[in-house]
Amino acid sequence: MLYLLIALSLLILIAGPNLWVRHVLKKYSNEMDGMPGTGGDLARHLIDRFQLQGVKVELTEPGTDHYSPADRCVRLSPDIFKGKSLTAVAVAAHEVGHAIQYARKEKITLLRQTYTPLAAGIQRFGTVVIMIAPAVLAVFHVPQAALLTVLCGIAAMLASALMQLIVLPMEWDASFNKAMPILFEDQYVPEPYRPAIKKILTAAALTYFAGALINLLQLWRWVAILKGAIR
Repeated sequence: MLYLLIALSLLILIAGPNLWVRHVLKKYSNEMDGMPGTGGDLARHLIDRFQLQGVKVELTEPGTDHYSPADRCVRLSPDIFKGKSLTAVAVAAHEVGHAIQYARKEKITLLRQTYTPLAAGIQRFGTVVIMIAPAVLAVFHVPQAALLTVLCGIAAMLASALMQLIVLPMEWDASFNKAMPILFEDQYVPEPYRPAIKKILTAAALTYFAGALINLLQLWRWVAILKGAIR
């Protein structure tokens, strides 16, 4: 019973943030008749307003909203790009917030430039290491060697998730030091909707970290596979 409670607690800690992010973004994604424009319209307007020279707005795949500093492009998913909802407005402003960070050459952008590619590389490494564990067992017939291989892979995946946590201040800045003042102080969002906007901006800031935690769930699958191979 104790092990079951521990397992459920870990599952909630890992999956909870991602479920909350998805819930909030979906909850406020309904179209609003009084919305003057789409998320894409707002992004273009803010780019012009803040004179972000050379920054474009493009449509991208669902669930992959981001700002690409290499291409100088705000990429918005269809629901955000074409949507007239609180989620569309808040997420568009968040991504433009990243464009503002880079245009101003703020030091906080070094977090993403340094740690995001490193985190992705370490995650790929960890995945490969865990995948080859059954092969290590088959070749050497030493369960301890396979277990050590898996532990190395798990350590790499955990390190990758922690690196996403390091980048969190940059996401928080885009939401609460850029997007929220723009939306609130300049009256883009009426007073009654501001609590909802705060929730959406929090969800936008936590998206990458929540996704990194979800990747940890893959570890359980590979551990189960290894246990089956050892038996």
